[in-house]
Amino acid sequence: MGKIILFHGTADKAVVPVFGCGNDRHDYGKGFYLTENPELAKEWAVCRPNDKNGWVHKYELDTSGLKILDFQEKDILCWLAELMKHRDAADTKRYRMLALKFIEKYGINTSEYDVIKGWRANASYFYIAKEFVKDNIDVDILEELLSLGGLGIQYCIKTELAYSKLREVKEALLSVDYAEFNEKYNSRDIAARKNMRELVESDANKVTKVFSTLF
Repeated sequence: MGKIILFHGTADKAVVPVFGCGNDRHDYGKGFYLTENPELAKEWAVCRPNDKNGWVHKYELDTSGLKILDFQEKDILCWLAELMKHRDAADTKRYRMLALKFIEKYGINTSEYDVIKGWRANASYFYIAKEFVKDNIDVDILEELLSLGGLGIQYCIKTELAYSKLREVKEALLSVDYAEFNEKYNSRDIAARKNMRELVESDANKVTKVFSTLF
């Protein structure tokens, strides 16, 4: 794989990726999150409702010697199980009990990987997650639903080794206009939810193989 170019969208002009930092409630837990898509990075830099311009930092990652887990190569349920380890799709006793069983059956041990690559669970994803755990979505339409969400692929830097192979291209720092790219972010999310709702309400959703039947 060699060296790859990645981008980090943020509200901060100065960023220093530090091993062990980050929020465990993010998609793949603690880590430093980036994307190969600079346009998505611009949207993610200004996705908060605060009217502040953002920044996109460019990085080079030397992947030689790194173990990379790519969720696009796994069953979609493995990805959902990973998210359930870190993020709650519902606040009910039923969900908490079923989520533990779901993770036990479909979860992957990610501790041996230096980098995790997979979809970014943005706002429109939570529409899917909440409907899925209520047994309103059939597994057979899950992948199509996620593609409608335009979630984007992100990389999460997890280990000290991976951090040591990440280098910022400081001269490539970009300022991101809030008005332009927050509008793009919101428009993408509104369109995604509309398309998702239409698919969930369509005949393609058989509501047979649902969350609580998967154990």
